[in-house]
Amino acid sequence: MNRRLTGNNLHLYVNPERDSDPGALAVHGLTTEFLSDKPKFAEIAAQLRDFITGAELIIHNAPFDVGFLDMEFALLGLPKMTEMCAGVIDSLAQAKQMFPGKRNSLDALCDRFGISNAHRTLHGALLDSELLAEVYLSMTRGQESLVIDMLGDQPAEGATATARIAFDDLDLPVLAADADELAAHEAVLSALDKAVKGTSVWRKESVQADGESIAA
Repeated sequence: MNRRLTGNNLHLYVNPERDSDPGALAVHGLTTEFLSDKPKFAEIAAQLRDFITGAELIIHNAPFDVGFLDMEFALLGLPKMTEMCAGVIDSLAQAKQMFPGKRNSLDALCDRFGISNAHRTLHGALLDSELLAEVYLSMTRGQESLVIDMLGDQPAEGATATARIAFDDLDLPVLAADADELAAHEAVLSALDKAVKGTSVWRKESVQADGESIAA
């Protein structure tokens, strides 16, 4: 909230009702014996649902986790995650856009942004979520810099600016292209058409956008 961790955490161990897979055990270190006396998903589903209802979730490789959770909720006759929460942000997808061709695991992003994860020897849900929060704040830092000065809201020392901006309160000018600028734009498109000996992708995108506007 306001780009700061609230400390409002929900951390639960769940009995998967099966033995721990050797591959998964090497990642999280949770043995069958340790999980055997923990509550089953059905026993904590309502608590989890209440915690995420109306919230915007940030998940690294979201489709993987959401798929498992949706299946568990479906077995209990409950709606999907996206029907409970306000939305899901896949931080892995964002990282791939920002750093194409590079490693974008949580560990790699911690290294890239200078976030200490020395205390992370195994995957732990709470620790991973806290590290991901720091990574996400670093990934989105400065995205609102175009308007932050207009709002006159100066963040506290050492803090980053608020992620959401109330644009309804801003009187933003809309500058339309004049005739000369439109003519220059058309000349550039014509030159591109000539270069590719056909219709350039920019004209195709323009036609598609116009068609979508008319259809709407």
